[in-house]
Amino acid sequence: MKPIHAAAALAIGLASASNASAELIWQNFSLSYLNGSEYEVGDEDRQVITVEHASGHSWGDTFFFMDRLKWDDGTTENYMEFSPRLSLGGVTGSDLSFGPVKDVLIASTWESGENFDNLLYGVGFSFDIPGFNYFNANIYKANNDLNDNDEQLTLTWGLPFSMGKADFLYDGFLDWSSASDTNASEMNWTSQLKWNLGKHFGMKSPLYVGMEYAYWNNKFGIKDADERNPAFLLKWHY
Repeated sequence: MKPIHAAAALAIGLASASNASAELIWQNFSLSYLNGSEYEVGDEDRQVITVEHASGHSWGDTFFFMDRLKWDDGTTENYMEFSPRLSLGGVTGSDLSFGPVKDVLIASTWESGENFDNLLYGVGFSFDIPGFNYFNANIYKANNDLNDNDEQLTLTWGLPFSMGKADFLYDGFLDWSSASDTNASEMNWTSQLKWNLGKHFGMKSPLYVGMEYAYWNNKFGIKDADERNPAFLLKWHY
């Protein structure tokens, strides 16, 4: 079996690692629209529709998203990631917390584009940091389809705050990957600052409007392909 297929099997297997009675603790669906004009590698102008799903279980958590990208020249492409994590504390019944760390997990991610599949596996940490809805760190070994294998650090966070009667959310991720013979080291810091417009229309689920900003050095491992891209954001949770 190819390593990438084995990795995909691992990623999917983690999502069903516990028995059928595993408890679903929470889940969230969202649909978002992005429009930016400073993209690197390809057409500068793009629109992106994204579907996301995140969930927490007694055995761990999952995160999935799929992007549908449309370039200004008419080119379209799809990209998705699926990231299940298996809670070592949850499956063993042990308290693995220490300091700000509240749990230790086996982490995996399956990345899939138009002509590649990458498989990442490693260890994850969930942190309990005052004020944050969540703060996670994953350390991966990456099996890449098109480039040499490398290592990756991923941070994710969600920080809500209010100003008067207005509710805001600052969330995002930071990916750092090591260099190899085929690609430069990458750093992708993409975050979203958004205001809950839906609250003022009496909506129970958030309807956010705001901006996403991508600060991406050596995009796709291409030396000096540095992206600084602000994009209009509309995001609905349902």
